[in-house]
Amino acid sequence: MATRHEEIADELRRAIDREEYAVGSRLPAETELAAHYGVSRGTVRQAVAALTTEGLIGSRQGARRVVLASRRSQSFAELRSFAQWARAMGREATGHVVAQEYLPATAQDAARLQLREGTQVLHVLRVRGLDGEPVLVERTVYADWISPAVEVIDPDAASVTQQLFDSTGLVFAYGEHVIDAVAASAQDAELLGIRRTSPLLRVRRVTTTREGRPVEWSDDRYRSDAVSFSVHNSTANNALARKTAE
Repeated sequence: MATRHEEIADELRRAIDREEYAVGSRLPAETELAAHYGVSRGTVRQAVAALTTEGLIGSRQGARRVVLASRRSQSFAELRSFAQWARAMGREATGHVVAQEYLPATAQDAARLQLREGTQVLHVLRVRGLDGEPVLVERTVYADWISPAVEVIDPDAASVTQQLFDSTGLVFAYGEHVIDAVAASAQDAELLGIRRTSPLLRVRRVTTTREGRPVEWSDDRYRSDAVSFSVHNSTANNALARKTAE
């Protein structure tokens, strides 16, 4: 059974998700929250600490906490699969493979996957959804050494990451992401049920093992009305870099 501070933390998460406390706004003071929930300030402090650890609110001491993100935002503070992120915010991830085929690695594939040009690699076009609503088109190229394990995964599997871990023990450990905005192509529009040229958030990523061996590279396109991204940084540790458009 959940403790009282866990229940309060969950209620605050839902309130943030509903934008009752919008990103950039301040939470009520501890005394106000304690009165609202009928608990001590210590219990409220525990609930707030949980949200701080998750990166939803700021950690500044001696001041009302500022909302930094909602769970509808995908944070790059840690490497999570789409299914893991959906589950963390209480949503059901869905997936469907539209097409997959082996093709010779292009120069781009070879550079990103550290393979020889012409190596047979698996291309997968997949639509991902939240509670059945399509929000993401993934165009993923898998390295030759992992392609056979990917090829046999159920085309409607919710989590490729989990399936690969279960079948091969593979752990996705590191990811590099480049984020920009693009207009939906005719295929994007059809798969996501939106108008052609609608704005999409594109994430180009390369994911590797703990040893740095590339597993996949992907061009992911998210509906901008369904998902946003957050990057938590500080003067001490800045994971965000600015680049000119490529």
